[in-house]
Amino acid sequence: MAEAIFNQDLIKKIAKDLNIKPIQVEKVLELLADNNTVPFIARYRKEVTGALDEEKIREISKEYEYQLNLLERKEDVIRLIAEKGKLTDELREKILKCEKLAEIEDIYRPYKEKKKTRATEAIAKGLEPLANTLLSFPKEIDCLHEAQKYINSELGVNDVNEALQGAMDIIAEMVSDDADIRKYVKDVIFNEGVIQTKVKDETLDERRVYEMYYDYQEPINRIVSHRILAINRGENEKVLRVSIVEPKEKILNFIYKRMIKDDKSPVTEYVIMACDDGYKRLIKPSVEREIRTELKDKAEEQAIKIFAENLRKLLLQPPMKEKIVLGIDPAYRTGCKYAVVDGTGKLLKKGVIYPHERYVGEEVSDERVQEARHEIIKVVEDFNVDIIAIGNGTASRETEEFVISVINNIKRDLSYIIVSEAGASVYSASELAKEEFPDLNVEERSAVSIARRLQDPLSELVKIDPKSIGVGQYQHDVNQTKLAETLQFVVETTVNRVGVNVNTASEALLKYVSGLNAQVARNIVQYRNEHGKFKSREELKNVSRFGAKAYEQAIGFLRIVDGVQPLDKTGIHPENYENTILILKHLDCTTEDLGTEKLINKISNVDRQELMHITNLGEHTLNDILDALVAPNRDPRDDLPKPLLKRGVMRLEDLHVGMELQGTVRNVVDFGAFVDCGVKEDGLVHRSKLSKRYIKHPMEVVNVGDVVTVYVESIDLLRRRLSLTMIKPE
Repeated sequence: MAEAIFNQDLIKKIAKDLNIKPIQVEKVLELLADNNTVPFIARYRKEVTGALDEEKIREISKEYEYQLNLLERKEDVIRLIAEKGKLTDELREKILKCEKLAEIEDIYRPYKEKKKTRATEAIAKGLEPLANTLLSFPKEIDCLHEAQKYINSELGVNDVNEALQGAMDIIAEMVSDDADIRKYVKDVIFNEGVIQTKVKDETLDERRVYEMYYDYQEPINRIVSHRILAINRGENEKVLRVSIVEPKEKILNFIYKRMIKDDKSPVTEYVIMACDDGYKRLIKPSVEREIRTELKDKAEEQAIKIFAENLRKLLLQPPMKEKIVLGIDPAYRTGCKYAVVDGTGKLLKKGVIYPHERYVGEEVSDERVQEARHEIIKVVEDFNVDIIAIGNGTASRETEEFVISVINNIKRDLSYIIVSEAGASVYSASELAKEEFPDLNVEERSAVSIARRLQDPLSELVKIDPKSIGVGQYQHDVNQTKLAETLQFVVETTVNRVGVNVNTASEALLKYVSGLNAQVARNIVQYRNEHGKFKSREELKNVSRFGAKAYEQAIGFLRIVDGVQPLDKTGIHPENYENTILILKHLDCTTEDLGTEKLINKISNVDRQELMHITNLGEHTLNDILDALVAPNRDPRDDLPKPLLKRGVMRLEDLHVGMELQGTVRNVVDFGAFVDCGVKEDGLVHRSKLSKRYIKHPMEVVNVGDVVTVYVESIDLLRRRLSLTMIKPE
């Protein structure tokens, strides 16, 4: 954003729309114009913005850009209409009051240079005066006689019927170009119309995915986002035929009332025919497209929002720190690849086992199953494995049963967990994975990734294109540019909220840090490889292309856990080190006291107003510094419930209605949540079964990764479907 001077009217409007102060909007715009990143502004410029979070800052930026484009278009349209000599004060005022680009385009429509239409052809044939005569509604006129005057074979008007038809084509387009008529039609269709679907070709829907839409209708203004996307997909796959049914008579009566000045005039029947044609041929198809586009845009926006929120929760899953993990990538014929990683994610051992009796077209001997069991038991004991992480892909549940048999044969404490492997295959085949593990094949890399996902989900998942992590609804049907942009923002804000250990972080993780890019991230890793661990944040200034601005934006999010300056392991920005030392002195402490009981007690009893006076710091910044001194290594993920570890396994056949289970929420969509309860199929908790109270969206109750108590509501063995409820049965 390059503007140094901002439009104050737009600032006031945005402030009002977002329910914040105009000065907050202005300060955010100034900070963004000065090339500050959103995470940096949200974390280290709270005093300037009034502690606005990343979402609000991004919203301000996007809204200001939209409003600038809107203003620019208003000015363009006013100029273009003025150049035609048709601008009036009333029209100018109408344009200036528009709040959407679509409204401006509707007003501009009659003045636009038109492509070839039936109306433009009629005008070229000299029939505009006849159209004007019809619209003057004379009390006495012989229409056929009047039309006779316009017969001109050279211009292509061969008889009175052609003349009258041409005049009606001109009137029909005038009806279509009337902004007030279009607005009325759109409002009525949206508020009173019905979206209707019928089956078009049932043979294209083998799995009957769209069966509920074979003969379906719902009011347009009440249809929910996921149904819009389902209907659109069914239509694109040529399974469904979609139409809009509107109160046609009501709409036509409004158009007649607006266009017909005298219903007793001999010309009225021709104007009525023109109105009917204008509505049916021009307005309705156009308005239907607009409404369906708006419905799609709104549904896409919701789908992207759901995906983004699910992704955020997935990235914020608590890490299983310093655990030795055995990761297994399940498979049948090709065997299960496994990898053991130590507490830092370093690969200790890899291998392949064949534990399954179900091959494709052949059987496995019990001897091979026993070999697999002995091998895993040996690996677990040799490397003191704490947890076994099993990918949730093909053969996952069979592998789970195998792992249970292993656990039953081991006396030491050992548990397992099912880990989502969405996107693992994408990572395993990527250039990044090849660089990390050049000697491993794709499945072996996948086993390492599964193990590391349990140890630190954020560090591992940032290596994958966010779109490949399947925690959304209809993500392939939405605008991919908008989706990518939103998911990128989620990853960036999450990485910066957690903070990054600069001595262990991968290039993939570092590139998401505020102020850094892929090249600087690469240079940091290269410098670390050549010179050993960073001893201080100051040392990062030696990294190639890590300039002053990038350093300012990034350094607060980069942590050095065991460096020479204890403050480097905190979220305190070096620009506040001097004030932090002052605070510690006032409390009769040093940087060696970070996180100790002594310092915690002193901070709990300190007069914060006095500290603000001594340091000249604002309240938000002071509180953040004190929080960091109390918990220097604080990871926001540590406050969340740990993943659900398991020791037993069940099949769908083992369940019964009313049974109480614990499970992990795998995905949240508009209509409910999918919960992994340890059986092969994830169960659906419908939105209505999440809580006794009314909820607008499932995310008010559950998020991805939550461990929840559920009760079996129904079991469909034939379709392998499990319905759950979170409302305890009476």
